[in-house]
Amino acid sequence: MPANRSRAASTAGEIRRILKDGGSAEHAAGVQWFFKEEIKSHGWYTAALRRAAVKCRRGLRKEYGLEFVIAVADQLFSGSVLEEKVFAVFLLEKLEAEFGDREFRLFDSWLDRISTWADHDGLVHYLIAPMVAAKPARVKAVFRWAKSKNRWRRRAACVALIRSARAKMFFPEVRRVFDVLCSDKDDMVQKGLAWLLRETAKYDPRRTVPYLMKIRDRAPRLVLRTACETLPKEIKTQILENRA
Repeated sequence: MPANRSRAASTAGEIRRILKDGGSAEHAAGVQWFFKEEIKSHGWYTAALRRAAVKCRRGLRKEYGLEFVIAVADQLFSGSVLEEKVFAVFLLEKLEAEFGDREFRLFDSWLDRISTWADHDGLVHYLIAPMVAAKPARVKAVFRWAKSKNRWRRRAACVALIRSARAKMFFPEVRRVFDVLCSDKDDMVQKGLAWLLRETAKYDPRRTVPYLMKIRDRAPRLVLRTACETLPKEIKTQILENRA
C-alpha cells in the first residue's frame, strides 16, 4: 500500500474511533427508530458532526493537502456506519469548485456503497448535485443512473438535479427524468422524484405549473401532491382536484 494511502487509512481509522467514542447511545436508538430499517449509528447530531468534520478538514488540508482529505473521505465512505459516511461528505462539502471530473467519477462510484437515504442524499445533494450544476455536461450521468437497476442510482438521477432546478436550469432534463421514472414502484425513487418536482415548482413555477397540469393524470399521487406543496393554494387545488 502506498505511503499516502496507508496514512489516509490510518487517519480514517482514528476518525472512526472518535466517532464511536463521541456518540450518544440514546440518540443512536432514536436514529434507528427514525429510519425503521436496520442501520448502524453512533448517535451523533448533525450539527456536531459537521463541526467536527470542518475542523478535521482544516487540519488535514493544512498539513497534507486536499488530495489527502479526499483520500480520507474515500476510506470513510467505505464504512458501514452512518456517521462515517456523513462525515466523509462533510469533509468535502462546499469544495466542489476545486473538484474535477476525476472526483466526479469517484463520487459516482460511491453510489454503489449506499445503504440508506441519509448517506445517499448527503452524497448526492451536497457533493454531486453542485458539480452537475457547475458543469452541465455531467447531466449525462443522470440519465445513465435513471436506467440503473440500483434503486439509489435511480434516486440519484432525481436528487442530482435539485441544485440545478433551484437555479432554473435543466427543465427539459427534469421532464425527461420524470418520463423515465414516473412508473417506478420503488418508494425511495418516487420520493426523490417528488422532491425534485417540488423544488422545480418552487423556483420555476412559470414553467412547472403548466407541466404539472399536463402530467397530473399519469403522475403518482405522492409525486404530484409533493410537487404542489409550495404552490399557492388555489393552484394546488386546481392541479389536484381536476386530476382524472
